[in-house]
Amino acid sequence: MTPARTGRHDREHIIGVALALLDRYGLPDLTMRRLATELEVQPSALYWHFDSKQDLLAAVSDRILARMPDAEQDTDLLRAAHAVRDALLSYRDGAEVVLSSAALRPGRSRAEDALRAALSPSIPDAGLAATAVLQFILGHTTLVQQRMHGESHGAAASPADPTGDEDAAVFETGIALLSRGAGLTTTLR
Repeated sequence: MTPARTGRHDREHIIGVALALLDRYGLPDLTMRRLATELEVQPSALYWHFDSKQDLLAAVSDRILARMPDAEQDTDLLRAAHAVRDALLSYRDGAEVVLSSAALRPGRSRAEDALRAALSPSIPDAGLAATAVLQFILGHTTLVQQRMHGESHGAAASPADPTGDEDAAVFETGIALLSRGAGLTTTLR
C-alpha cells in the first residue's frame, strides 16, 4: 500500500513510497522513473532528496532495518539474528536491498550493531564476528527470498519442505556454527 500523500514530498514519504513499490514490483522494477511516476513528479525531482539511486536504496535499507526491535541490549546471538532476518523478510527483496547497501556503503548498520551487542564482550574481534554473522544472514535470507519469488512465479520446483522448517533449521545451524567459531555457546532450539 502506497503511503498517503501529505502535501509536499519529503524524504521520509519518498522512502515509504519506494518501500511500497519494492513490495509490489520487487527490486529490479524499483526505478527512479517508476518512483517519480508514483509520486507524480519528474524523475529529476527525486535528486533533490537523494544524490543517486544507491543513496535512495541505502535509505530504504535503513528503513527495512528500522523494523528490528531494539536489540542493542540483547545478549542472545540467535535472537538477534532472528530479529535481523525477520526485518529482511518483512519486505519483498528486503535482503537484496540491504545486501547491496552493505556492499556499497561503508560503515556499520543497525543490524551489525545489534549482532555486535549480542556477541560476548570478551571476543577480541566482536566487530569482525558481527560482520561474518550479518553476511551469513544476508546470504541465507537472499536465497530464501529468491526461492520464494521463483516459486510464486512457477519458475522453481516446489520446495521439499513446504513448511519452511528446513530453511529455519539451516539458519539456526549456521548461527550455531558461527557462534561456536567465535567461542560462544548457542544451542539450537
